[in-house]
Amino acid sequence: MIPTSAPLRHATGFLAEPVPVYYETFAPAQATRRPTLVMLHGGAHTGLCWQRTAAGAPGWAYRFAQRGYRVIAPDWPGTGRSGHVPYEELNGALVVRAFGALLQHIGGPLVLMTHSMSGAYGWRLLELHGDLISAVVGLAPSPPGNIQPQAPVFAETQTTVETTTFGQRVMLDKVKSNVASRAFVEKKLVGASRFFPVGKIDEYHASLSAIPPRLLIERQNIHGAQVRVEDPSRLRGKPVFVVTGSEDVDHARDIDGAIVDWLNANGARAEFHFLADHGVAGNGHMLMMENNADAIADVIIDWLDARCPSP
Repeated sequence: MIPTSAPLRHATGFLAEPVPVYYETFAPAQATRRPTLVMLHGGAHTGLCWQRTAAGAPGWAYRFAQRGYRVIAPDWPGTGRSGHVPYEELNGALVVRAFGALLQHIGGPLVLMTHSMSGAYGWRLLELHGDLISAVVGLAPSPPGNIQPQAPVFAETQTTVETTTFGQRVMLDKVKSNVASRAFVEKKLVGASRFFPVGKIDEYHASLSAIPPRLLIERQNIHGAQVRVEDPSRLRGKPVFVVTGSEDVDHARDIDGAIVDWLNANGARAEFHFLADHGVAGNGHMLMMENNADAIADVIIDWLDARCPSP
């Protein structure tokens, strides 16, 4: 375990139903009245991305726990340490059911933090479990299927589909896991970030996991498959904080800003924190793993203090 400057409690947990979910808990040694913070990682990652930065410093799981939050960091169903789920069964709806069961097991009040591909799961979880969720923090989050354009399909077989990603035609496997290439890491996950340590890219690439096929197909919104919010009125009044870096190639200001606009149009109390607008230019996609991660965490904590004050 990475040493920290404050005494913390660490534990592991496992839920078997509806599908296996492994999770870790990081909590202050002395309990506080702050809400529990559930951190959902993005595609190709596990809960490890919350535990250490790319440079090896203590990650957000520790940072938030030191600031009084009990942190829960699960691995997606079918990935990491969560055990096997047949790929033909593993779709976004099942991921949402599994995480919903975890939220019910933990109990409220909760803050849900999502990153990247988990964004769509977070909007649906807020709809279904808003009685437990006090606020959502979305880090460069994927949009709900309600507003994400469908990806073009140029060719398709029983096992593959040809579409576009980052302006390039790609062939995605529909039955086998998809493994992040070095080029994907350099262009998408790191990009032109000024805060990701270039000398750690090989180590970071080696830490990544495969993305189950149906989840990646849904993320591209092929055939309109992306997870949707069925009743947007259930988002009404919910505080949401969307945080995006200026060098995130797949999350331009207008793309993530459109999510905030959609949330507010449906009654949520959403705010967009484009980091460059607040004097922090140069962050890429992996905000929680970059060298200025602690400063970004503190921005989020200040927002939570204002929107979800402890009783």
